[in-house]
Amino acid sequence: MGNFVLVAGARLGAWAWDEVVPHLRAAGHGAHPVTLSGLAERRGVPAGQQTHVQDIVDEVEGKDLRDVVLVGHSYSGIPVGQAAERIGDRLAHVVFVDSSVPADGEAFVSAWPDGGAMVKATIAENGGFWPLVPAAHYDGHGLTDEQIARILDGSTPHPGATLTEPAVLARPLDELPATYIQCLPAGAEPDDDVADLLAGKHWRLVQMDTGHWPMFSRPRELAQILLQAAGE
Repeated sequence: MGNFVLVAGARLGAWAWDEVVPHLRAAGHGAHPVTLSGLAERRGVPAGQQTHVQDIVDEVEGKDLRDVVLVGHSYSGIPVGQAAERIGDRLAHVVFVDSSVPADGEAFVSAWPDGGAMVKATIAENGGFWPLVPAAHYDGHGLTDEQIARILDGSTPHPGATLTEPAVLARPLDELPATYIQCLPAGAEPDDDVADLLAGKHWRLVQMDTGHWPMFSRPRELAQILLQAAGE
């Protein structure tokens, strides 16, 4: 059976997968949610982007995991995409959950309309961290008031360097066996960078008609998609 290594997006920790993990384990798979350096219970640990890549590699190699399905949500698609090519034949599949995808030499904020200038300014004003966001940030994403409160309660400011430092890829991302889960209204088109990757023979697209945080809004459905990506 496979081993799912689950990495949530900015400001979140391993706890974000609490409602997804039981479905994966009930199907007989290993499920290993990861908290990246500087977040949640690892708050205070210094982190740059390559620290986050190494966090994921260490989870896989430290536990000697095989048949690994790496899952990256939102920001974490950036370190997950890099870690995927570094774990060699341990990798079975990569799943990008409504996430950014890495490009060699480019940072998470590079694709923003202003090149990330506003994010960088905000990080500088907040002691090197991307600050928390208000409850209104989560409106319109299919989340209940209780789910939003849980996200707010568990979130921590995000280490800014992980957002502004460039990705490092040794080979083209489209060579990875991957599934991209798009969480947008049905019929919406993927971003150009994702569309280019989907044009290759190794990537496929799955759409979920829900908001950007499906591990909270649709955990069972998300788990089923992850299981399908693992070949079930």
